[in-house]
Amino acid sequence: MIGLLALVIAASAVVVMRTRAAQRARNVVAKRLTLQPDGIVAGASPIDLPMSGSCGALLLHGFGDTPQTLGYLAAYLHTQGWAVRAPLLPGHGRTLDQFAASRARDWIEAARAELESLRSRHEAVVIIGLSMGGSLATILAAESPDVRALVLLAPYLSMPTRLRRAASLHRLLGVFFPFLPGGGERSIRDPAEVARNLAYGFTTPRLVFELARVVRLGRTAAPRVTVPTLVVQSRQDNRIPPEAAERSFALFTARERQLVWTEGNGHVITVDYGRQAVFAAVADWLDKHARDPRRLLHVERFTEQPRVS
Repeated sequence: MIGLLALVIAASAVVVMRTRAAQRARNVVAKRLTLQPDGIVAGASPIDLPMSGSCGALLLHGFGDTPQTLGYLAAYLHTQGWAVRAPLLPGHGRTLDQFAASRARDWIEAARAELESLRSRHEAVVIIGLSMGGSLATILAAESPDVRALVLLAPYLSMPTRLRRAASLHRLLGVFFPFLPGGGERSIRDPAEVARNLAYGFTTPRLVFELARVVRLGRTAAPRVTVPTLVVQSRQDNRIPPEAAERSFALFTARERQLVWTEGNGHVITVDYGRQAVFAAVADWLDKHARDPRRLLHVERFTEQPRVS
C-alpha cells in the first residue's frame, strides 16, 4: 500500500513538473513570437515570388525555423530571373504545440507537393535546401532526376552522438521533458539577424526523433542523386563540424558536384555575415547547370574550391 502511494505521488509530481515546464516554454515563445489571425507567426509566411519564364526555384527552410531565413536569398534569386517558392513546412511558424505535433512524413510530403506544383508551372526547376531543408531537398532530388540542379546550404545530413541517443530514447525523455531548449544560440553570428530570427528555441524529444528520420532518409538518398549538386558549408558552423560536412559530401556521387567553404558565419548562412557571397555562388551554380543543362563540369570530391568569404 505504501509503495503504491509513493508511486502515485511520484507520478503526480512528474505530471506537475511536465505541465509547468511546458507552460514556461509556451510563455517564452509567446513573448517573442506574435501570431497573426491566420495562426502563422508574423514574418513566417510562405514566400511566393512569381516570374514569367521557364525557371523556378523551390527553397526549403530548416528544422524549427521558417521561410524568413530564406528571404534574402529568395529576393536575390528573383532579381536573377527565377520564380521562387519558399513554403512554410507543417507545424513550423505556428504555435509551439503545433510544431510538437508535426512529423517527418508531414514535412517530406509537403515538400513533394510543393515541388510538383512548381514543376507544373516551370520547365526548369531547382531545389535549394537549408539545414534540415537540405536533407529534404536531397530526398526530393533523388526521386526527381528531371530537377536541373540541387543546392544544399549547411545541409543537416549528420547528427551528433548526443542527439542520436536522445532520438533513440525519445519516449523515455518525453515522460520527463515536454520541451527541450534548442541550443542554437551560435547558429547566427550577426546580432541584428539573431534578433530577427523566428525559430522557436525549443524542440521535443519526439521531434528530435523525427529530425533523425529525415537525416537518415537524406543520407540514404544522397548516393542516388544524379543532378548537379552544390554544397556550401561554413567552417565555423556550430552544428556541423568540417569533418562531418566532408563525410556527408562524400555520400554524393553525382557527376557534377562541388563543396564550397565559407568563413566567419554560423549555421544559418543565408542570413549571416558574408551571405551575399554565398548567394553569388548559388546563382553562379544555377546559371551553369540549370539554365544550360548541356554544360557539364566534373568536380572531384574534396578538391579544394575557392572560399566564399
